[in-house]
Amino acid sequence: MNIEVSCELCHHDGGEVIYRNHFLRVVLVDDADYPGFCRVICNAHIPEMTDLAPPQRSQMMMAVCKVEQVLREVLHPDKINLASLGNMTPHLHWHVIPRYRNDKNFPQAIWGETQRVGCVSRPADWKTTLITTLQSHLNASC
Repeated sequence: MNIEVSCELCHHDGGEVIYRNHFLRVVLVDDADYPGFCRVICNAHIPEMTDLAPPQRSQMMMAVCKVEQVLREVLHPDKINLASLGNMTPHLHWHVIPRYRNDKNFPQAIWGETQRVGCVSRPADWKTTLITTLQSHLNASC
C-alpha cells in the first residue's frame, strides 16, 4: 500500500471496521444523526475509480451495492445517498448513507443546511443486525 503522508484514510480506518479484505474495507461511521452511515474504502491510496483496473472497479461497486442492499433491508430508509467526493481526502471511498424524511438535513445533502431537529430512531439491536447481515453478504460476494 502506498502510504500518503497526509492521507487520513491511509493512517486510520475511517470508522468501525465491519468488513475487510485485501482490497477494501467497509466501516460504520459513528454519527448519531445518520445511523447506518457506512463507507466503502479502498485499502490502497488510489484517488479515483478510473485509477483502478476494470475488475477492481467492479469489485468496489459490488461492495457499495451490497452495503446499500443491506442498509435497505435492515433499516428501511426512505432513500440511500451514494457519494464519492474525495475533495478533502483524495483516497477512493464511497459514502453509503441511509436517509429519512425526518433526518436533520432531508432533502438536502447531509453536509448541507440543517432543515430541522433530526428524529431518526432505530430498534435497539439495529447495529448488531446490520453488522452481521453485512458481513454475511460481503463474505459471500467480495
